[in-house]
Amino acid sequence: MTSHAIFFSISAYVMVNVTKYSCPHVKVSWTCLQGREDKLSGMSSSSSSAALRFCANISWLFTELPDFPQRMHAAAAAGFRAVEAAWLYDADLQELRRAKNDHDLEVVLINTPPGDVTAGELGLAAVPGREEDFKRGLDQAIEYARALDCKRIHLMAGRIPAGADGGKAVIQEMEEVFVRNLNFAAKMLSEEGMTGLIEPINTRLTDARYFLSSPHDAATILGKVANDNIKLQMDVFHWQIMDGNLTQNMQRYLPLLGHVQVAQVPGRNEPDSAGEINYDYVFSMLETLGYRGYVGCEYKPRGKTQDGLGWLQHYWTRRK
Repeated sequence: MTSHAIFFSISAYVMVNVTKYSCPHVKVSWTCLQGREDKLSGMSSSSSSAALRFCANISWLFTELPDFPQRMHAAAAAGFRAVEAAWLYDADLQELRRAKNDHDLEVVLINTPPGDVTAGELGLAAVPGREEDFKRGLDQAIEYARALDCKRIHLMAGRIPAGADGGKAVIQEMEEVFVRNLNFAAKMLSEEGMTGLIEPINTRLTDARYFLSSPHDAATILGKVANDNIKLQMDVFHWQIMDGNLTQNMQRYLPLLGHVQVAQVPGRNEPDSAGEINYDYVFSMLETLGYRGYVGCEYKPRGKTQDGLGWLQHYWTRRK
């Protein structure tokens, strides 16, 4: 590491070993810098593409701490300027708002409620017979998103019901339910200025019964949704396991993308851990393609969360 500041983007702008700038509410070795990216010291003005913006998924990171407001504080202390989470609904909304406002954090993404987890549910948007429950869950997600000024909600498709054979008739019915619910959600979210997301989840390592498992199927479903405020969520971990071919898939589906998440394959650890994916290449490809959304850090740290953030330093060093 050189003696001058090394910058890297964590949802907005963070720098390490900085002496010129400081952020008074972060009393750690990493300090935060606010300002326009094109004016950052150390960033070449000739850079042909904008830096990626990263956000901490606090359902996965900072789990050394027991509750979400504490994890939000920890994420800010580590330099993150944005967070995302799966299900915040057991947390006190006012405490979440306080933690967000204390550090001027952006809440990038939350999920719709999973349904009855004791019965094995993981989302309801494509589950026949649960349409009213999906709508109630969407109302709750919008309530939290509105309070936290969150502009993206992952509309979880759910699992093929236990006992169903997963045959063509079942899949067709679930797709029809999914499209109807997505059209309903699109209208609700449009009125709030929010975007809905659908995410393929791999059925090989993570969830054998999840309904939506490939980006190709997701794109087909999006083509049947009348409103373009429903977008595709690309979790690189899932896409690599199910299909590989990341270059072609990123190029093909970039116009549909509303959010990206990262983790290494197969361990689902930090992007720089041993595995199949070359994230230097993936990040460069996203930059080259002009992706302007967030990249969610949804991975299992191998140790303490902050000890595993060196890959972000590497990202910014490589980008310079």
